[in-house]
Amino acid sequence: MSRHVLVHCSYERHADAILYILNEAIVNSTALYDYQPRTTSSMATWFEAKRNGGFPVLGMEDPDGRLRAFGSYGTFRSWPAYKYTVEHSVYVHKDHRGQGLGRAVLQALIACARQGEVHAMIGGIDATNVGSIALHERLGFRHVGTLPQVGFKFGRWLDLAFYQLLLDTPAHPVDG
Repeated sequence: MSRHVLVHCSYERHADAILYILNEAIVNSTALYDYQPRTTSSMATWFEAKRNGGFPVLGMEDPDGRLRAFGSYGTFRSWPAYKYTVEHSVYVHKDHRGQGLGRAVLQALIACARQGEVHAMIGGIDATNVGSIALHERLGFRHVGTLPQVGFKFGRWLDLAFYQLLLDTPAHPVDG
């Protein structure tokens, strides 16, 4: 992992790699509760929403500049009082899991959240995803609840577990 470098992802440079990583997870796992792979055109909208919201898209590139993991966060819920809370996602290329790339991306997202005056980070994780759960717990996230049978994929009901990390920011939160 030490040969990998953290980058700020851009549509132009990383959209295809992000799309590949997402679509592999959609087709082969319960990491995303989607049924259909996303389209190339959906990436322009996704990056635009991240840019407009001021949300980071971070990734880990190998020495040859190939994206091997990425993560981002966005709005948790749309009501104003949730303005200090974000929901994050981290995905690692199927051939590069277990190498610390997800951890590096999540640590960088936590740093961005602190800098951005976020107070709470939320991860919605399929309850059978033991790797993601272990990663979150190692970084201080704690289990705050599970919604049983809220998803249905691969012919079975899926439970969604929520993990939360409370940050010491913002220093001076305000209403409105």
